[in-house]
Amino acid sequence: MKGSVARWMILSVIVLAFSAASFGQIAVGISVRIGPPALPVYAQPICPGPGYLWTPGYWAWNDDGGYYWVPGTWVVAPVGMLWTPGYWGWGGGFYAWHPGYWGPHVGFYGGINYGFGYVGVGFVGGEWRGGGFYYNRSVTNVSVTNVTNVYNKTVVVNNTTVNNVSYNGGTGGVLAHPSAQEEAYSREQHTAPLPVQAQHAQLAAKNRQNFASVNQGRPAIAATAKPADFSSHSVVAARASGAAYHPPAMSPREARVASPPAGHPAASNANRGNNEGFRPFTPPAKSNNSNNSNWNNNHGNNQNNEGFHSFNPPAKSNNPNSGGNNNQNHYNESRPQNQPHQPAPHSSPPPQPHHQAPPPKEEHRGKG
Repeated sequence: MKGSVARWMILSVIVLAFSAASFGQIAVGISVRIGPPALPVYAQPICPGPGYLWTPGYWAWNDDGGYYWVPGTWVVAPVGMLWTPGYWGWGGGFYAWHPGYWGPHVGFYGGINYGFGYVGVGFVGGEWRGGGFYYNRSVTNVSVTNVTNVYNKTVVVNNTTVNNVSYNGGTGGVLAHPSAQEEAYSREQHTAPLPVQAQHAQLAAKNRQNFASVNQGRPAIAATAKPADFSSHSVVAARASGAAYHPPAMSPREARVASPPAGHPAASNANRGNNEGFRPFTPPAKSNNSNNSNWNNNHGNNQNNEGFHSFNPPAKSNNPNSGGNNNQNHYNESRPQNQPHQPAPHSSPPPQPHHQAPPPKEEHRGKG
């Protein structure tokens, strides 16, 4: 009996060790010499049902084809857990990918404005109340026919710079740094992306239309209603590219950088929010989602979902050159045009971004 218990304990330790090693490898990420395209403009598919949480689309990397778009999608969330999106960050002379993860709070994701509740700081698209997830219909496309756990909280952001930039730091990147609270969140117990999320990204890489070199920054499949579902009734096409697309001057193979050595600035940054000190995570029974505590609820929103506009609110920026306050009390489906930033400090001159031209500002449009 004692021997059997001992064997199970040893097996558990081995399994956890492999889980930690696997997520640690994911957290190191990929490094390249060219920055990703701007985020495309697209509408959010309607939430399929209770328990689904939105995971934003992002530009992933392939050594043969370069950047390709992984569509945003609704994912059945582990109870009590929230999704921290991955992001590209400049450091040490190249761009490194910082993978997303599940955890009790939303951590630092580069200050990138992914929209639909991910405004660059925290998450305002919903919150856990006991064992149920409640959706903020002011910023997410949720129908009360499919979901009854809803509320309306208008998001008002002050002192912001609004753009479609998809990376942190460097020339033209978002100038944001993790707060003390976000640093604390990075040390919490985290869980790697779900298998269905990995499958979603793998299928996206098999479709050449998702590559920026083909779609010019405007993917035909910008979002899906469910992960790994690329059927015609599920997909949503991008309405526009986030900025003019400029083909890179080097091939994907030339742009790829070997994994940075330990102690390198990019290697250090890539491990923010990783799985160091991994322990089995039991989701809390109740979460008050402190990420929403800093947002004001100044006025209500329409109680129905007719004429829903895809919501891309501005990200909060720490950029001292942003020109003061730019108060936003409402947002349209296209994020306003890109605002260039001063480069963040780095050890070598950053490459020139290949997507600098700002897109024209679009007017409010209904769900298409």
